[in-house]
Formats: sequence, structure tokens, C-alpha cells
Amino acid sequence: MKKIYYIPILAAFLLVGSCFEDLDDNLNPASTTTINDFIYRGLNFFYLYKADTPQLANDAFADETAKNAFISSFDSPESIFDFLKSDQDRFSILVDNYVELENSLSGISLNNGMEYGLVLYPDNSGNVFGYVRYVLPDTDAEAKGIQRGDIFNTIDGQQITENNFRSLLDPNSYEIGLATYDGETITPTGETVQLTKTEYTENPIYVQRTYTIEGVKVGYIMYNQFNRDFDPELNAVFGNFNAEGVAELILDLRYNGGGSVETATDLASMITGQFNGEVFYTEEWNEDRQEQYAEPGLFNNEISNGEAINSLNLTKVYIITSSRSASASELVINGLAPYIDVVQVGDTTTGKFQASFLLYDAPAPNFSRSQANPNHTYAMLPLVFKTANAAGNTDYVDGLDPDITIRENYANLGTLGDMTEPLLAEALNDALTILRPIVPFNVLEEVGDSNMGNPLEGVMVVDQL
Repeated sequence: MKKIYYIPILAAFLLVGSCFEDLDDNLNPASTTTINDFIYRGLNFFYLYKADTPQLANDAFADETAKNAFISSFDSPESIFDFLKSDQDRFSILVDNYVELENSLSGISLNNGMEYGLVLYPDNSGNVFGYVRYVLPDTDAEAKGIQRGDIFNTIDGQQITENNFRSLLDPNSYEIGLATYDGETITPTGETVQLTKTEYTENPIYVQRTYTIEGVKVGYIMYNQFNRDFDPELNAVFGNFNAEGVAELILDLRYNGGGSVETATDLASMITGQFNGEVFYTEEWNEDRQEQYAEPGLFNNEISNGEAINSLNLTKVYIITSSRSASASELVINGLAPYIDVVQVGDTTTGKFQASFLLYDAPAPNFSRSQANPNHTYAMLPLVFKTANAAGNTDYVDGLDPDITIRENYANLGTLGDMTEPLLAEALNDALTILRPIVPFNVLEEVGDSNMGNPLEGVMVVDQL
């Protein structure tokens, strides 16, 4: 059976207290060299691309004095981390506050409830408008009447541009200026809405539906993060699908930037069930760690709490994707592909096939939270292994291409879960031949979204050793 890693997130909260407490007030600050040494030790031991950086080689330095001189030559933890990273690494991260990172792993964030994308104007001006993808329940955005499809183009009265969007949207409270978009022109309405972020835990299961079309039961689920804390709820959805006799499934991962590898394996097992014990993915670690740590991930029949998985035993699944679908989302697609017919609908995915786990400043090999240096809160999520499916497919750096290409039309997003919503309708059309016209529209460039400040965006996580 696949080894189970576990990051004691709840224990971390109990130790730290408030999720967003500023720990700097409670520390005797560690020196930069001490933190640099942690970064070097962690990457030297676990980094997937260790071979790409000569200074990480086990024989890189003549003695400890030379190695220590190298480590102390960097004036910040960020500078040594950036130096040691491989050019092919787009996803390893270093944070200076691991409490925020732990919160993100459990789906906790400061959030006003407006999940949005940011798009360049079609006139090449460099101006940007935002479009609301969805609104989280019981948040300020919901209370203020913000809805999917709303357009905004100013923050606190200032036009959003490709150069200022990050700083404008970073504060915990800001005022959006609403606009309309007709496919060509963005027109301000003069209406404004003040939005305030509060601490929020997001349920990643955003929509679940069962449709009966021409006598066929079709299940639909929009799933927005692979979060182990909600595995029982995810399993319950598939229990309902089973009870309702679902014969076709549409899994919507268009806004899912990834998360837990174990949850991805469980979800694949919920979709199938007939491949229990067979290889879902394999692992490739660095040369030093491969023999000891590499172990295939297997289709299984229970979630992490021991509850039996509710499996549909399907031989075909439709998966809706966008350029934001990453890591664990891609693992589900790639891992299922050798076994069943996976029809990908939407846009090309991000292209992340590597996994990470959280390293604290503690002794190797565990780098554990319980032994972490109490004098700083730096931690790393380095890439530690890459995944391949049972057929050996990996290294999809340019993403996974859809079988049916369609992008969201910002002028006509539709209602999530409604059979007329364009991407869902396209999947239904292929599954059940419900013919519908596709109306051409202006495809624009997206430059960011509401998750651009999330340190875990696009990260695929295995739990700690």
C-alpha cells in the first residue's frame, strides 16, 4: 500500500494559536546564515533537480569550511534559494511565514469571497478588467450582491493595468468599480462596491448536480482544490452519484490549481473502482533518494480516515480544464488516461507534474514541524519528485491539451452547474449529442486571478514524511 505522509496541520494551529498571528514578536531571530544553511541542507537532501546545480553536489566543496563560506556569502534566504534552483523549476517555493502556508494547505485564507480573473483589454492599451468567476458563500462579496459574470475595471477609483493589478488588489479592503463588457468594449457603470477580506475556509466542492437527459443520469461536480480536509464530503458526493445511478460524469477542474496527491488518487478511485491496487502514478526522485523513497501511488478503496470509497466504476469521464488547472488536477487526467477514456474539454492545462512536501528547519531526513528551529518561520516546498502515469507519460511542461477546445467568454459566462453554461454544455454535447451552436467571441489574454497571492497556487503536495 502507498505510504501515507501526514502534515500535522491541526496540531500546528494549536501550537501557534491564531491562524494569522505575527510570530515575529515571539522570536529570538535566527541569523541569515542559519536560515541559508537550512535551505542548503533541504535542497541538497531532497531537491528533484539537485543534479542541475553543481553547488548541490555531495562533493561540491573541499570541506565544511568551504561549504559554510558559500552558504554565508548570500545576504538573504531568498537569494540562496533562487541561486540553487534549477532553470527548469517553475514551482518550488520558499516562504518566510510557514503558518500562512499551513493555513493555505487547509484551505484557510483572508478572502472577500470574490473569485476573479484578470484580463487585458482588447485594445492593446495595457489596461486590465476583472471578471467574477464565482462567489463564495457566506462572504462579503455574497452579502454585497456580487455575482458570476460581473465586470470591474477600477480599484479605489484607479484604472487597473498590467503594471498595478497586484498592488491594487492586495489590501484587505478595497472598492471595485463595476463595468460592462459586450465582447469588444469595457464601459464603466458608475457603480462601486466596497469589499473586505476576512478569515475564511473554502469548501472545494462548489457545485454538484445530477441531470437526467434522454433517460441518462449525468453527474456534474465543480471541484476547486484537492484538500484532504474535505475528502469525506467529496466521497459523499460520489455516494450520492452512486445512489442516483449516474452513468456519465463531468468533473469540472477549470479553477482547480491543485493540492493533495492523496486526494487526487482517491478521486481517481471514486471515478473508477475497478483498478484497485493497480498503479495510478510512479515517482522519480533525485538519484540519492530514489531507491529509498520512490514508491508507486496505487488506486485504492478507502480515503485517509478509513472510510470506504464510493466508486462509480466508469470507463469514461469528461474533465473540464483551463490554463489554471494544475498539478493534482493534471495528475487525475494523466493517471486515468491509461485505464479509461478521458475526454478533456476546455483549455490546455498549466503543465505541472512534480510534487512537493513541506520542509521546516529541522534535522534531515524528516525536516519536521515538531523539531523546527523556533527562532524563525521560514519553510520550503521544493519539488521532490516527478510523477508519471502507468504508461510512463510525464514531462508535460506545456500542459495537457484538450480534446475539445473551448474557453470562457467573459461577455457570456453562464451559470455554473446550469446545462447551458458553455463549457458544461460542450461536454454534454459530446456525451449525449445535444447539438448546440458555438458562438464565436474575442479571445483575450489573462494576466492574473484571485489566487495569485496564494503560495500554494499550482503546487502538488504530498504529506510530510
